[in-house]
Amino acid sequence: MKPVVALLGRPNVGKSTFFNRVTASRQALVDDMPGVTRDRKYSEASWDDVDFTLVDTGGFLSSDSDSFAEDIKEQLDIVVMQADVLVFILDGKEGLTPYDKELAIELRKASKPLFYLINKTESGKHRDELYEFYSLGIDKFYPVSAEHGIGIGDFLDDLVKALPLKTATEDNKDEGIKIAVVGRPNVGKSSLVNRLFGEKRVIVNKKAGTTRDSVELTVEHNNKSFILVDTAGIRRKGKVRQKIEKFSIIKSLQSMDDCDVALILIDVEEGVTDQDITIAGYAEKKGCGVLFILNKWDLLAKEDKNQKKFLEDLRYKAKFLAHAPAITISALTGLRTHKIFKMVEDIYDEYSYRINTGLLNRIIEDAVLRVEPSLHKGRRLKFFYSAQVSVKPPSFVCFVNYPDAVHFSYKRYLLNQIREISELEMTPLRLFFRERSGNREFKKFSKPIETHYKSKEKIKKKRRKNRKEQSLRKQQRESK
Repeated sequence: MKPVVALLGRPNVGKSTFFNRVTASRQALVDDMPGVTRDRKYSEASWDDVDFTLVDTGGFLSSDSDSFAEDIKEQLDIVVMQADVLVFILDGKEGLTPYDKELAIELRKASKPLFYLINKTESGKHRDELYEFYSLGIDKFYPVSAEHGIGIGDFLDDLVKALPLKTATEDNKDEGIKIAVVGRPNVGKSSLVNRLFGEKRVIVNKKAGTTRDSVELTVEHNNKSFILVDTAGIRRKGKVRQKIEKFSIIKSLQSMDDCDVALILIDVEEGVTDQDITIAGYAEKKGCGVLFILNKWDLLAKEDKNQKKFLEDLRYKAKFLAHAPAITISALTGLRTHKIFKMVEDIYDEYSYRINTGLLNRIIEDAVLRVEPSLHKGRRLKFFYSAQVSVKPPSFVCFVNYPDAVHFSYKRYLLNQIREISELEMTPLRLFFRERSGNREFKKFSKPIETHYKSKEKIKKKRRKNRKEQSLRKQQRESK
């Protein structure tokens, strides 16, 4: 485990800017508006060949009209308990406030190494006025500018010397299956993340738009690692006014770029809305695996709990994701949430599966034999060879003489044949066509593929055997 360094302070003192500077990233949202950060955000950092985990936190205000102040205070208490070193960031422009003094008293109670950073000291005038911070009873503080990088190196030199030595036994583990929890505002994303994580890790509030930044959490379940990404709610473009919300939605959409499986949450009280389908369209375009989560099932009246009706409505409106499974749950009570990890695992197995090249060519050969493609300008469309070019999702290329002449309906037919024979029922598939000239075509068989393999069951056994061989080779590599 790497040592943990926590950044603490009032709202808008520059914690997230400092976090982005040290981690050399733009993971944390930054804005002049106070209170942008609400949940804890973790990231790996390194200085002078010393690795550590940096934690960004929400701004501390002991008494505030903001309905999130109490939740943020609870988050701060947790991170102070988990951290090895505390970094108290103050604002050199605004000077010392009563909240700073109150937080200083609380942090000293933790009896952990505590560093004081005076941020926003890029001008000499502010440096001369820093004497007031000595009233906190400190011997040393570091004048820095997180935005301009001034003084950061001197502070990090002293920080890494104070870090405890920890073994990195778990750092070599596989990263795990990455799951993005997405949906409209207030459909229960954070509640579900907390339920799957096993504790209150992210703030939950009835007010829509509670989550502003994407938060990553690592969960171990049945000896497998999962990375949960809680995201901000995605509203319709026409309803987005604030700049910070636009950035939040951009990060939510980016989370579907990076994830293996997207959990698309739908509020069953409101039914399947147009915005739900728009979000599903984003996931389909990104090419990630999808699991529909019909949440708040416990809130429906008994006479309204018609699961078949909900699923039929979903399938009708999201025809482009017909392969995506769905489940009804209650994140609040935990109803059926225990099934989610297993379903994600099944989707991921197909999402990262590679079909044997020989079997793939047999499937395409048989499909072309069954239904021949239409003529192109009076000439026959010829299929020469097929291969899988990538996984996540499984993607295939067919070499043909006229790639632009393949009709989208015939492409869909070929994808359905691949999905049916190879039993890839829950993952998106991609099929591309490339031009190739030559006389060699697929050998024409007088009987369909089931005959050449004697039975469809033999194809299934062959697929299972390939998967076992791939798993065995992976275990052998890991053992070495």
